Amino acid sequence: MTKVKEKLAQGEELIGPLNKGIGRLERATTAQEIAELGWNLLREDLSLPAAVLYRDKLDHNLRWMQRFIDAYGVKLAPHGKTTMAPKLFDMQLEGGAWGITLATAQQVQVAYADGVRRVLMANQLVGRQNMGLVADLVSHPEFEFYCLVDSVEGVDQLGGFFSQRGLRLKVLIELGVMGGRCGVRDDAQLQQVLEALGRWRGVVDLCGIELYEGVLKDEEDIRAFLQRACTTTKWMLQEELVERSPALITGAGSAWYDVVAEEFSAAEFGDAVEIVLRPGCYLTHDVGNYEMQQRRILKSNPIAREMRSGLVPALHIWAYVQSIPEPDLAVVAMGRRDAAFDSGLPGPALHYRPGSNEPRNAPAHWEVTKLMDQHGYLKISPGDDVRVGDMIGFNISHPCLTFDKWRVIPVLDEKYDVVDVVKTYF
Repeated sequence: MTKVKEKLAQGEELIGPLNKGIGRLERATTAQEIAELGWNLLREDLSLPAAVLYRDKLDHNLRWMQRFIDAYGVKLAPHGKTTMAPKLFDMQLEGGAWGITLATAQQVQVAYADGVRRVLMANQLVGRQNMGLVADLVSHPEFEFYCLVDSVEGVDQLGGFFSQRGLRLKVLIELGVMGGRCGVRDDAQLQQVLEALGRWRGVVDLCGIELYEGVLKDEEDIRAFLQRACTTTKWMLQEELVERSPALITGAGSAWYDVVAEEFSAAEFGDAVEIVLRPGCYLTHDVGNYEMQQRRILKSNPIAREMRSGLVPALHIWAYVQSIPEPDLAVVAMGRRDAAFDSGLPGPALHYRPGSNEPRNAPAHWEVTKLMDQHGYLKISPGDDVRVGDMIGFNISHPCLTFDKWRVIPVLDEKYDVVDVVKTYF
């Protein structure tokens, strides 16, 4: 039996011996233990490719979004599915977030285990096992949980299950649009759901309205959708259908949070309604769709203009140049297993040659043209100063589908020293 097989048979942890860049970081639990490692990205103390976060940029984005939210007098429940990183949940909550938004029962379990005690599950709760997972959590009185409903069948299934468990469940009615995702499409469907909720009063508690405006692309349509939500909320309050005081109204993904803040605030609900926004990608930002939306916000939104500085990319994938087989092609050890590619390919941002003083900006004409599982095609120009063994830091587009590729993500300071570690739970 080989030594590796012997270790496997004994159930020993192989990650540490095999990959210095992951195992020891994963086992380090305190800032002191991480600092004692004395690791630095530029000294090649990490095995690449590696996703890294930048502490100063995370702090900047955290403060920026909380200031924006506070300026509108609304609440922030960032979508945790973006990172599924409890350490980042803690950072957001300590920074002033009202709660954490999640999408599945398993994600809710992870957050609860970390100590999150207010969760908005911006999704339908369907299926016996999923209901059971949530029921086990809501049986604890300190846990505040909300999920969505948009059908009579959904309400009846929740009512039947939670009544058997002797528990009450807080729900929001999800509004939708034709051709969109979930959500009631019209007043007739809304009335049917309200009648079902009336039958389960005391078990399934209606607490307000939810929507996701990101299924629409035109700003005029988005504003009309948000105004519909405000009108519906006011009507439900007038009819005394909402069992939470104040009622909740919630929307806002990471692209149109400014428009949601404007429309919901303009409704002038007063103390009768609590407004909760749910952007998630702001913490790390990106150089794709969210960067384009941020430019729009900085140009058009008066609060953002007063704040001047915007969100900045706080997540990079670092990888080595491993081959230069053609004068205009460098192959890097980064592929679809390492970075999102659904919303645009990674973009070279920094170029570092081990032993030099510091990274420099990657040339503007460098471009990733193709990704395979573990390889990236980097278009360069003949004669460019690039060598095998050089390190390149890549910006990403769409952090949601980059985080889920990494179990352990080092956090770096301004000197590229490893000062913390973020673990993900997908």
